[in-house]
Amino acid sequence: MSRYRRADVPCATYFFTLTLANRSSRLLVDEIDRLRDAYAAAQRELPFETVAVCVLPDHLHAVWTLPLDDADFSPRWQRIKSHFSRGLPAASGLGASQRRKREKGLWQRRFWEHQIRDDDDLQRHVDYVHFNPVKHGLVQRAADWPHSSFHRFVRRGWLPADWGVAVDADVRGFGERV
Repeated sequence: MSRYRRADVPCATYFFTLTLANRSSRLLVDEIDRLRDAYAAAQRELPFETVAVCVLPDHLHAVWTLPLDDADFSPRWQRIKSHFSRGLPAASGLGASQRRKREKGLWQRRFWEHQIRDDDDLQRHVDYVHFNPVKHGLVQRAADWPHSSFHRFVRRGWLPADWGVAVDADVRGFGERV
């Protein structure tokens, strides 16, 4: 059994990527209300602050800050995955291990996390989160993707509405403040 070393710093800020097992799926955006409910339920059960988040068809990115006395983000993602998957049909061809662990085979088992080191690192990761739909060719402008905290950043005046625009394969906005 693999043992993964995870950061263990209370009140730290982390960047995450979670991915569906089926990379051609659109389940996360097709079931966006279910995902929002699962996210909110997990946040009520084990609080955390969402700095930035973006949901794409087959994966999501988030930047969280954990509470002062808490360093354990894994149970939070476990709850989100579990709440989201409840009521959905299992993927076909589940392995014995997945059946034994009562998994539905919808999510990749693991996720990527990165502990944010400083303000510049935070800015790069928040920009990455917001620019991701443009990067994947889903929209031409970050403002056109509905499942992103980008819109909250614009409402609060932290980003201009025209930030993160793809223009003829030249991308304006990522990594720069306009």
